[in-house]
Amino acid sequence: MVYKDIYDGWKADPEGFWMQAAKAIDWIRPPSKALFDENAPIYEWFSDALVNTCWNAVDRHVEAGRGDQLALIHASPVTHTTKGVTYRDLRDHVAEIAGGLLAKGVKKGDRVIIYMPMIPQAVEAMLACARIGAVHSVVFGGFAAKELAVRIEDCKPKAIIAASAGIEPGRIVHYKPLLDQAIELSSHKPDFCVIYQREQEISELIPGRDYAWHSFRFGVEPAECVPVEGNHPAYILYTSGTTGQPKGVIRHTAGHLVALSWTVKNIYNIDAGDRFWTASDVGWVVGHSYIAYGPLIAGATSIIYEGKPVGTPDAGMFWQVIQNHKVKSFFTAPTALRAIRREDPEGEFIREYNLSKLQAVFLAGERADPETIAWAEKHLKVPVIDHWWQTESGWPIAANPFGIELLPVKPGSPTLPMPGYDVQVLDDEGQPLPAGELGAIAIKLPLPPGTLPGLWQAEDRFRKSYLEKFPGYYETGDAGYIDGDGYVYIMARTDDVINVAGHRLSTGAMEEILAAHPDVAEAAVIGAADQLKGQMPVGFMILKKGSSKPHDQIVKEVVALVRERIGPVAAFKSAVVVDRLPKTRSGKILRATMAKIADGEDVVAPATIDDPAILDEIRQALGTIGYGPR
Repeated sequence: MVYKDIYDGWKADPEGFWMQAAKAIDWIRPPSKALFDENAPIYEWFSDALVNTCWNAVDRHVEAGRGDQLALIHASPVTHTTKGVTYRDLRDHVAEIAGGLLAKGVKKGDRVIIYMPMIPQAVEAMLACARIGAVHSVVFGGFAAKELAVRIEDCKPKAIIAASAGIEPGRIVHYKPLLDQAIELSSHKPDFCVIYQREQEISELIPGRDYAWHSFRFGVEPAECVPVEGNHPAYILYTSGTTGQPKGVIRHTAGHLVALSWTVKNIYNIDAGDRFWTASDVGWVVGHSYIAYGPLIAGATSIIYEGKPVGTPDAGMFWQVIQNHKVKSFFTAPTALRAIRREDPEGEFIREYNLSKLQAVFLAGERADPETIAWAEKHLKVPVIDHWWQTESGWPIAANPFGIELLPVKPGSPTLPMPGYDVQVLDDEGQPLPAGELGAIAIKLPLPPGTLPGLWQAEDRFRKSYLEKFPGYYETGDAGYIDGDGYVYIMARTDDVINVAGHRLSTGAMEEILAAHPDVAEAAVIGAADQLKGQMPVGFMILKKGSSKPHDQIVKEVVALVRERIGPVAAFKSAVVVDRLPKTRSGKILRATMAKIADGEDVVAPATIDDPAILDEIRQALGTIGYGPR
């Protein structure tokens, strides 16, 4: 079957489509139906089923005779080690940790925070929670104590599982003092903590509260898989909210299993025994869906990478991992490829490695500019597939379904909506816009299985954030358009659509033009307040290594390019060259923060920022072109 038949089949019979997809899962009690819509616009999927995620991700593969296959490979250039964990060992480790949690009183429905770096033990901790029906909430390792405290306060964990340290190029990040400080700041205190001591840093344990990972598991009764209802929360994952109070996105167990099982095969073309590498972090949704759960549900081998795209030690590390571990499908963020391209514009490192097993590269996290995709395709000689989704959706909304058929690629588009998603472009009044017109991207309700059914203990906030603006739709917060062939184009966050003298313009379209300049490795465009025109676009450019052209010459050329391709209506006159851009740890550019600096506002560094010192560099750069504090 081709994609169109499958998508049309879903549209004609959504219930039948998802009940068929559910057959790939081992149920303790199968669902009587797929959609539960009694409380619309709050929807649930497979609610009356009984199921266990850990069984589907681990035990069933051992039972099927694949216990000796590698489930996880830890590739860590920062510690110069590589280690494999078989499905049998994974089952045994997870059952012991789960047994330790049970012995200390953690039961179904209790929350457990996981605060760990990119090590196999992080995935083992997640699976141990799933095994006994505890609800995990992974917090990005090394997150500031105050941010960790806010999450402890909100989800009230019975236990916290952490590591003593994370390892970055040239430094050790001390997790344990951050954890101690967070617990001190929070009015809620966990009953106990489990600390995985890393060789590089052994931290001091607090007697009576802290337990060492190995002794915690020792001598306990290994836990069996506990059946949970289909609508039992598998996890809470916090995403930053506009009010500063993070939003706890919930994922229900059954829908999560069915959606991930369908996508791993149909989007990423991964089957049992294949090797799938997602270069992300378990602290982000991408790490939950496609490091910890998706590949294991499929019976594949998942790579856990502890390192950077460049600097650990060089811009060839990604290709070395793909070669050494025979990776079939690779998933990373556009920002990682841009960092590699900046260091290696001619793709010399790529030629050093044998990438013959690699079938495709997938990109998500923020908009992939066509220049970066073209560079990657030229040097990697495989399809480079941009796809679009969110923490809230949990899996791709629009993609090129590589496991069904490779559809024609249109640069700048993540291709077509996947089954389950009826994507529409609406104007401010909620009316559908014609093809090609820029508007708010919304998804007709109900959302498919595996998407958020709500926010942790915040139904009013869920309705207000996502459902109120366009009744009958989920508001994505993204802006873009759909072309005449149904291809989706995500141009910016709705907040990043700027209004220049009454014209709604996409910063993404301008960024594309800047990134197409031969000297530019990466670009960002923001809207800065302007008394006359409302907003004016301001560009930021990072240059490729070895670029020798004068900066003012490059600025002149990109200004001319924007004028030529978008027209004078863009009023694009200001751009500046910078060494780096402020980003979240997951690689998203903090455009809203940059816009506030341009408008002269006092800015507090967001908790998610990779390096707060960058904001001063942005302030100085903006000052050279007349923006910032007056």
